[in-house]
Amino acid sequence: MTSVAVAIITFIVGLAVGYIAHRFFSASSKAEQSLIEQVNKSEQALSQYKKDVAEHLDQSATLLAQMNETCQKAMQQMEQSTELLKNATPDVNTQMPFFSAETQQQLAETATKRHPKRNEAEPTQVSQPPLDYSDSPSGLFVDQKQSVTNGE
Repeated sequence: MTSVAVAIITFIVGLAVGYIAHRFFSASSKAEQSLIEQVNKSEQALSQYKKDVAEHLDQSATLLAQMNETCQKAMQQMEQSTELLKNATPDVNTQMPFFSAETQQQLAETATKRHPKRNEAEPTQVSQPPLDYSDSPSGLFVDQKQSVTNGE
């Protein structure tokens, strides 16, 4: 065999081994590449999630601060309103009477005419007991035979 034939055979064997090696290493390289892409996507999703959570917490803190400020304003307004109501309510001594002096005098006279004052020395007792405690029974609830009257 000539050296040219050996070179051609070596070249063909080298091509076959190179092709097989390329197929073997490229398949594992593709798997590695897909895993690397998945890791990159997961890292991006995680960083986006962290960013969203941080924004949400910032917005929540802002809203809570606004709620606190609103509650403080409402409390101040309630205190002011309470103070205004206390100042607006007149005292009993300085209060303007509902009726005029003449009307109050007429009402007092009418009341004394309708209800004369009792003698304070005598105890206030009713001379007659109420009818449901009367002394003489009516006989309505007595267990006796009653005569039946018909309009015949």
